[in-house]
Amino acid sequence: MREIIFDTETTGFDPKTGDRLVEIGCIELVDRRETGQSFHAYFNPERDMPAAAEAVHGLSIQFLSDKPLFASRVDELLEFLGDAPLIAHNAVFDFGFVNAELARAGRPALDMARMCCTVQMARKLHPGAKHSLDALCTRYGIDRSHRVKHGALLDAELLAHLYIEMTGGRQIGLGLAASPAAVPVAATAAAAPRTGARPFREPRPHVASAAELARHAEFVAGLNQPLWLDTV
Repeated sequence: MREIIFDTETTGFDPKTGDRLVEIGCIELVDRRETGQSFHAYFNPERDMPAAAEAVHGLSIQFLSDKPLFASRVDELLEFLGDAPLIAHNAVFDFGFVNAELARAGRPALDMARMCCTVQMARKLHPGAKHSLDALCTRYGIDRSHRVKHGALLDAELLAHLYIEMTGGRQIGLGLAASPAAVPVAATAAAAPRTGARPFREPRPHVASAAELARHAEFVAGLNQPLWLDTV
């Protein structure tokens, strides 16, 4: 199964008031394992960068001024996303900004049915706990020491590790279930040729012989004050 983990950075909190998408990072998972394929892009927001937003992600308008517009890379982004489920932390926020940019570019919005929100997952798994990306990485032992500021691709990579752990860890994909074509062990053993010179020995019946029972009775009779007689 193919899934896309993604994260965005923006100029603010609400695309309806003019805030814009400035960075997106996407990580591909197949059967809950990273494939090494990713999509990452910075975008010129065609507006100023509020100081509060720059303090979060460190992206200045000077840095973004020569970056492409979202519309110029929209086809590349949509091709990478394909029809895979899309996982994000506080996904409604990220979907809102991506869909606002798609609307500006004259493209259909992403179907919200594709959305999977790891914040909602965390609330069900850990009610009452902190559900920030930092807090959950600490809970699951995911190293985030290299995360100085928010960054879309870096946060998507951390979220990919977190999503894998929150959905059962890597052991869930070990494939321990029997294959439909698996041959029963007994049939395999019966069909396997015997090797070596060791002679075949018939299995011993799991019942004591008369001689063994007699020796046991003789042994018990010779015991000096056995403990079980104290209860008689």
